[in-house]
Amino acid sequence: METKEQVRAFITSNFYVADPAVLEDGASLLDRGIIDSTGVLEVIFFIEDTFGIKVEDSEMLPDNLDSIDRIANFIARKKG
Repeated sequence: METKEQVRAFITSNFYVADPAVLEDGASLLDRGIIDSTGVLEVIFFIEDTFGIKVEDSEMLPDNLDSIDRIANFIARKKG
């Protein structure tokens, strides 16, 4: 399974997404109310557990964690 598919599966199965089929990969998860600050921590734990990546405090930013695309790109950069 590709990284983006894994991230999408995690988001749609662990958070309330009214219609997963219409959730765009670039949509802001925070602005849409899909995740909140606690949800961000859950996403970080998912990234660390699933991909063996350490997310540093300085990396806990919306630029890295606010959409499926951003999360997948962040993982790709860290694995790079």
